[in-house]
Amino acid sequence: MSADTPPNHLPWIESHDPLPPVETAWGMDSEAPGLLAAGADLGVNRLLEAYGQGIFPWFNPDQPVLWWSPDPRMVLQIKDFKLHRSLRKTLARYASHPQFELCFDRSFDQVIEACSKSPREGQNGTWITHAIMHAYGELHAQGLAHSVETFYQGQRVGGLYCVNL
Repeated sequence: MSADTPPNHLPWIESHDPLPPVETAWGMDSEAPGLLAAGADLGVNRLLEAYGQGIFPWFNPDQPVLWWSPDPRMVLQIKDFKLHRSLRKTLARYASHPQFELCFDRSFDQVIEACSKSPREGQNGTWITHAIMHAYGELHAQGLAHSVETFYQGQRVGGLYCVNL
């Protein structure tokens, strides 16, 4: 069976089961390209196992935890990041403006909650469920998830969160 043909069923993983190999994710010709497994475990150890293999959780509130590993998959390698001149100039311009402030890990919980409420064109609802917010909050408490916040005149006007392994 090729990776483009989904199996007869989606593997269900218990908390003690390892995630399946990423090569077994459903292929581009399937109804859910990149879908790998389902389960209920969204603990820190499971998230670390998953992210270490390029796997991530993505599911709706009425679904079990669905694990995905699409190919290709974007992973930002910080060691390869190059601060180009145009971005450096933009950052310098904002840094010299006292009304703007760029912060890290100041309000992780508020950032992830705001991300969960941000409307997305063509989609209603969010995949950032309370379970996701709790799980990533646990990662943050262990120093493995971070937030970046932008404030204008003391009000948060932007933010993002990320996982750093």
